[in-house]
Amino acid sequence: MDANEPVTRPAQPVRRPVLVWDAPVRLFHWLVVVLVTAAYVTLKLNWIDWHVRIGEALLALVISRLLWGCFGSETARFRSFVASPAAALRHLRHLFRRDPDVQVGHNAAGGWMVLLLLALLLVETLSGLYVNNDIADEGPLSEWVPVWLANAISTLHGLAWDMLLAAVTLHVLVIALYAVAKGHNLLRPMLTGYKLLPSSIDAPRQTPALLALLPLGVGAAVVMLLAAYL
Repeated sequence: MDANEPVTRPAQPVRRPVLVWDAPVRLFHWLVVVLVTAAYVTLKLNWIDWHVRIGEALLALVISRLLWGCFGSETARFRSFVASPAAALRHLRHLFRRDPDVQVGHNAAGGWMVLLLLALLLVETLSGLYVNNDIADEGPLSEWVPVWLANAISTLHGLAWDMLLAAVTLHVLVIALYAVAKGHNLLRPMLTGYKLLPSSIDAPRQTPALLALLPLGVGAAVVMLLAAYL
C-alpha cells in the first residue's frame, strides 16, 4: 500500500430513532420505582396505613403489567424477551465486551431480571395484603387459614421484601455496569422510549397505549376484591 494513500474506514451503519418502549411500560417502570421507594419510607416511619395503600397500588400495577405482557406492544410481551437460561448465560459471558447497542427490548439476561422483579413484587404485595387483613380482621377468608400457614405468609412477606431490595440493588448496579463497561445507556430509552438503532433493524410493533387502561382496570378490580375478601 502506498504510504500516501488515505486509509479507508468501514462505513458506520445509518441509525435512526426507534420507539422500543411504549408509554405503558415506561409508566409502569417509573411508578414502581416511586412506589417501592415510598413503601420503604412508610415502613421505616411506621406509617402502616400508607404502606398498605402503596402495596395495593403496586399489586394493581403488577397485575396490569402481567396482562400487558401478554397483549401489549412487542417489546412488552414476555414471549419476545424471555429466553432460555443458556442464552442468558451466553449473554453474561460477554458482559464486559464493548460493542454497539443494537438490542431491541430486553436482552436475554435482562428478561430474567424482569421476571424475578415481577415475581418478588407479586409475592410481596399479595402476602402483605393478607397480613394486613389478618391483623386488622378485615378479610372474611382470613379465619379459614390455619395458624401455621398465616405465620408462614407473614414470614414470607418479610423475606420477599429483603429479596426485593436486593434484586433492585442488583438491577441498579447492572445498569451502571452497562454504562461503564459497555457504553450502553439503558436509562435514556426507558425515559424517552426511543433508541438509536441501525436502519436494518425493524421497529417493534406497538399496541395503542390507551388499551393499557383495560389491564389496569382489571388489576384495580382484582385488588379491590382481594382487599375485601382475602
